[in-house]
Amino acid sequence: MKFNPFAAVIAALAMVLIPATAFAHPKLVAATPAANATVVRTTTIRLTFSERLTPKLSTATLIMTGMPGMANHPEMKMAGVTSAVSADGKSIVLTSAKPLPAGSYRADWVVIGADTHRITGQHSFSVR
Repeated sequence: MKFNPFAAVIAALAMVLIPATAFAHPKLVAATPAANATVVRTTTIRLTFSERLTPKLSTATLIMTGMPGMANHPEMKMAGVTSAVSADGKSIVLTSAKPLPAGSYRADWVVIGADTHRITGQHSFSVR
């Protein structure tokens, strides 16, 4: 097989010109409440990612990790909290029917983007 320098140049240009985001994983870029923030009464947690998510495979769970006045509070999954991907496909929205009680919380999330890789993470905040 004969080496074709034109084909090599075209292949090299294609590799350079393909957007890097095509190979990227979804990354958490914003959240409400903000990371490690303390808020007063909330019913909604929004985790926003760098790219569209696969709705059926992306979710989050809210865990209460601490309660004021209770030493060694065991972690507890919050009942009555739903998780859904937003209409724009870039956020997971956790919604509680009632305002969250005072305490420390962690949202554990699993997302899958266009590259089909499963990415996990956590986001912590407090309610007073």
